Amino acid sequence: MGVQAFLGSSVSSAPRARRMARIGAMAASMCFVVVAHAVDAPPLAALDHGLRPTVLAPGQAPPGWSLEERMRFHKVPGVAVAVLRDGKVVQASGFGVRAAGGTERVDADTLFSVGSISKVVTAGTTLRLVAKGTLDLDRNVDAYLTRWKLPASAIVPAPEVNLRMLMSHTSGLGVHGFADYQPGDALPSLVQVLDGQKPAKGEAVRFKQPPARVSDYSGGAVTVEQMVIEDATGRSLADVAQDLVLAPLGMRRSTYESPLSASRGNIAHAHDSKGMPTALPRGWESFAEAGASGLWTTANDLGRYVGALIGSYRGTQPFLPQPLAVAMMTEVSPGPFGLGPRLGGAGTGRYFFHLGANESYLALLQGYPETGDGFVILTNGANGLALIAEIRNALDDAIGLGARPAIRTVKPRVPPAADFAGEYRLDPAVPMDIRRALADSFEYDTLKVSIQGDTVSLALPGQDAPMTLQALGPAQFVQSGIYVFRFDFRRDAFGKVRGLAVSMPETESVAWYAKAP
Repeated sequence: MGVQAFLGSSVSSAPRARRMARIGAMAASMCFVVVAHAVDAPPLAALDHGLRPTVLAPGQAPPGWSLEERMRFHKVPGVAVAVLRDGKVVQASGFGVRAAGGTERVDADTLFSVGSISKVVTAGTTLRLVAKGTLDLDRNVDAYLTRWKLPASAIVPAPEVNLRMLMSHTSGLGVHGFADYQPGDALPSLVQVLDGQKPAKGEAVRFKQPPARVSDYSGGAVTVEQMVIEDATGRSLADVAQDLVLAPLGMRRSTYESPLSASRGNIAHAHDSKGMPTALPRGWESFAEAGASGLWTTANDLGRYVGALIGSYRGTQPFLPQPLAVAMMTEVSPGPFGLGPRLGGAGTGRYFFHLGANESYLALLQGYPETGDGFVILTNGANGLALIAEIRNALDDAIGLGARPAIRTVKPRVPPAADFAGEYRLDPAVPMDIRRALADSFEYDTLKVSIQGDTVSLALPGQDAPMTLQALGPAQFVQSGIYVFRFDFRRDAFGKVRGLAVSMPETESVAWYAKAP
């Protein structure tokens, strides 16, 4: 499946292997430099010279990139950022332009598509309905569905799926993400999306495995969640979210409208990987799966939403009852997601976050529920993910709570052991509660390691080219982009390489690959 499966994105799975290779190139940045929080500095001062990769080469100092120079490098015309302190937006600003070649500047109220961040706002809508007693997190959703029913199959002959499963990506339903719709494309109904019928562009949403056993990111499951909201209320998600989330929180510019009307104004246009306008003549795509990927919002508005979640968790805001907010921010086993957001860190450094990745827009939200810190990052270019990782690192460093410190790699003292090379096979006996996120984001049955000089390369099924790993020690290596993957070769007391432990430190997920004879 690849790293793209864990981005929280709405992009279809066809180019996922190629995307993982590019994401991997963002890589290796996390081995333990924590920058102290400059309390008196303006919240966005970190963007002047604080951007950095996640992994630093041996002896490399943090480069001190500015946002402006990295926007040029990544060919991303426009960015908007908001920063929170104590659960409130304290600074928000736009950078660059709404459309390449134009003069209209991005500001904190410019509308961006935010991809799968939509899922977190949809989750807030669902939880507001739970608080009202309209929905129950633990009831079989078939009890609410009227236009479509959970599809029985040989794998799941009598489906029992609740909202808790749909929201945490543990339902067993498939379809990772959805393709965007270009200007002129017909938009399918929600039933057509779920059944994979034209003009829908994706496959039918069906069970890949029984519910509650595996963490497997599913835009399809959130589309079922959307249908539950609509069938239970008799209204569209756009209308319900407007009344229960957007209006109460003052998110005046935000909308699930699709296609987005040009009359809304101040819209960030879509750009391809070369930084050129795309989705012409209108200038932006449409999204049939509103709950999973259809939200348009601004840095100011999305910052308000992050603040509402933090305030609900801390018991200082009434948006959600505190027990529901705590449940939202608690991992649902065996995965790393709560009821909507993904979770990482511990103690005061614990955070919730979610990425969004439509074809021409990339975005990130992140909040620290204990301290009230947080930020949102919105971009309007296909290369936005790499830029977001660098901005995120700068903002995390400025917050100073130890999230995602820079990883310093080392130069091997001697060449990597020749017997690291070979084929490794996944041990399926490792419990899913240990394997966790890797069951989705590193879904490979076999790996092939090769050694050439000081270089250790990893070939994965479906990849265009092997990935180069960077050394953390004689038998420890790292590969990183928006997420960090660590690879530890295990040699026993007889001197034999027994296998390879693959881990995602952020999610405390570990998989074991035994070396083939």
